[in-house]
Amino acid sequence: MTATLLKEASPPPVAPADRDRKRRARRRARVIALAFVLPALLLLGALVVYPVLFSVGRSFFDASGDRFVGGDNYTEMFRDPATLKAVRNTAIWVVVAPTLLTGLGLVLAVLVEKIRWATAFKLLLFMPMAVSFLAAGIIFRLAYDEDPEKGVLNAAAVSVHDAFKDASSYPNARARDGQGLTRAADGSYRTTVTASPGDTVGLGLVGVRAEDLPGGARPAYPAATGKASADELRGVVYLDFTRGGGGEQGKVDRTESGLPEMRVEAVRDGAAVASATTAADGSFRFQGLDAGSYTVRLPASNFAPPYEGVSWLGPALVTPAIIGAYLWIWTGFAMVLIGAGLAALPRDALEAARMDGANEWQIFRRITVPLLGPVLTVVFVTLVINVMKVFDLVYIIAPGPVQEDATVLATQMWLVSFGGGNNQGLGSALGVLLLLLVIPAMVFNVRRFRGSQR
Repeated sequence: MTATLLKEASPPPVAPADRDRKRRARRRARVIALAFVLPALLLLGALVVYPVLFSVGRSFFDASGDRFVGGDNYTEMFRDPATLKAVRNTAIWVVVAPTLLTGLGLVLAVLVEKIRWATAFKLLLFMPMAVSFLAAGIIFRLAYDEDPEKGVLNAAAVSVHDAFKDASSYPNARARDGQGLTRAADGSYRTTVTASPGDTVGLGLVGVRAEDLPGGARPAYPAATGKASADELRGVVYLDFTRGGGGEQGKVDRTESGLPEMRVEAVRDGAAVASATTAADGSFRFQGLDAGSYTVRLPASNFAPPYEGVSWLGPALVTPAIIGAYLWIWTGFAMVLIGAGLAALPRDALEAARMDGANEWQIFRRITVPLLGPVLTVVFVTLVINVMKVFDLVYIIAPGPVQEDATVLATQMWLVSFGGGNNQGLGSALGVLLLLLVIPAMVFNVRRFRGSQR
């Protein structure tokens, strides 16, 4: 009975003709698949495999490509200070940029879910991805310009600074030699002859353009000819220059303007005992002074250069400034990817946590972030791979004098190979180093994708 059932359950034998037909069908399917894949494989080999193999081989030859030098290029690579700086800057990029982008993307993805115009907000943040790195580099090169008339960031910095601290009205003003004023080491001016209560002092300056004078400035002559009372020391600060020529140096002429809003101090025994601010006609007065001799001083704050903002593209800030431009471009990418993972989270777990009394911060920290762990990892590793290859922003934004301070491995490879170094052997070694650094992150990402598909 059992033998009969087994015999009945066994599949019928396959005829040799059917077996050959199926084998031919499978072979035909493989040939068709290979025919479709072959153009892509040829293109991949021409654009990726061949350049990689050629660069590996080229890295063992000298700059001319004629003499085999073995590992000398790799040894030289780690002796060159510029290359070591490029490795350091690349490490800063790898640590800072992906971390900030992943954190910003996570925070924005969570917050966007709670606003009405979520789609418009996502579109606004994702729009920089449509801008090429070349265009973005030019935009931020202008934004970081040190001239407040051109750079929007320095224009904002100067506006905020000047709102809390008054700027000097006469940064270019100076005294003529031998005209009764001498300049101290701190940048201030003081009279060479002392004065006493009852005296009138004239302090003439040059270097101020007539069109730069404050709108309310008036002629200084009436104030200079006034008489001081016995208990006051008075004087006038004026522009010792007459339009059209004429006049006498060191004396107030009738058409010469006073310099208003100039701070003046009366100094005795090295200490300021009284201070005043000049009026529209440049006049000032010190009242209630004790009898004796005083030196009149114009403090250095009157001649301080105007605040010019921050040197964003200087050696100290050029790398953080370029990373800021990179964040502007890629934050939308991180937000959208993390937002897609956030939309797939099981809502019942979040609702259960709320019913158990958990607040939003606890839900975010203990439920949302752990569940988003795989997505955050993929985003972080993807950004690490992208950061290692960054070239356009660094090359365009960093000015020539600080190019070496901002260089990363990709830019250093180009500079060594084509940007003046003309050493393709050393440049190829840098390319191989960059490839070796990228491969582990790529392998990790591929395994993550395969794991998620299973």
